[in-house]
Amino acid sequence: MVEAVMLWNEPNNKSHWDNALDPEWRQFGEMVNLAARAIAAENDTVLRVLGGMSPIDAGWIKRMEEFGVLETLDAVAVHGFPLDWNNWMLDEWPNWLREIQAVTDLPVWVSEVGISTFGAEEVQEFGLRRTAELLIGRAPRIHWYSLYDLPAAWPATTRHKEAEGSSYYRHFHMGLLREDGTPKKALQHFSEFTPELGICQWFHFEDHRLDDAVRWLRELGVKHLRTGLSWADSFRPNADAWFDRQMAALEEFDVTITYCFTPEHRGIAPHHTSPPLVNEEYAEFCARMTRRYVPQRSVATST
Repeated sequence: MVEAVMLWNEPNNKSHWDNALDPEWRQFGEMVNLAARAIAAENDTVLRVLGGMSPIDAGWIKRMEEFGVLETLDAVAVHGFPLDWNNWMLDEWPNWLREIQAVTDLPVWVSEVGISTFGAEEVQEFGLRRTAELLIGRAPRIHWYSLYDLPAAWPATTRHKEAEGSSYYRHFHMGLLREDGTPKKALQHFSEFTPELGICQWFHFEDHRLDDAVRWLRELGVKHLRTGLSWADSFRPNADAWFDRQMAALEEFDVTITYCFTPEHRGIAPHHTSPPLVNEEYAEFCARMTRRYVPQRSVATST
């Protein structure tokens, strides 16, 4: 069942929102306000969550408050990867949560946290345990990123691709499972931390891993799952059929759906990070997906 919808992904990161086209995030704020109200018109009980910020930035949250965004939402979210990309130490997690909690009364979710096996599997094994110790009990939702490694043939969503060096290639080693579905060392420990620890797993269009992923999630005792429905993918042939299959397969979990990615032909610039030409079109997509997958009667009420 769907427990929450999330509006965009890492909106303060240029890899996901081109702030050169929206330098004050004013259009983003207007877009989210429209979408949040459109979702509420379809289902006024489903949780509406601001896309997880990366980097964690209290000033950015204050800006969203100035634009009235927080008034339309039920939670905000953060992403953190201190052993791979952030310029802070793993043990600083509680401090970063407190920094955001100090500027909003909304619950603060951790909608992506993870550690790569780029250098060694033992790093992820240690990091999983320590992350669980630091975050469980401090955030109402924690989604570990991710179940699977990103396949080498698929591009990672970053600004400069291979020019980023090891920072880019770490994206392909974030899973508890390798690309071929075989387990890494940390996987054997994950069930020790469920259901408090959930999973964030992005499924690409017609992703061949979907059924195997469900089996692994079930085996690991995962209750809370974050994934996405792509506005850009909604223009592909048979998009609704794929969305239907994905959402039906995930029905047994408490799902947070992320609505994101601008269709190239509907952006100010032809890129998935672009602000849309028409904010209302994103809101209409959010409303349609909510109507289709989150009918009023089916919202999960568990905590």
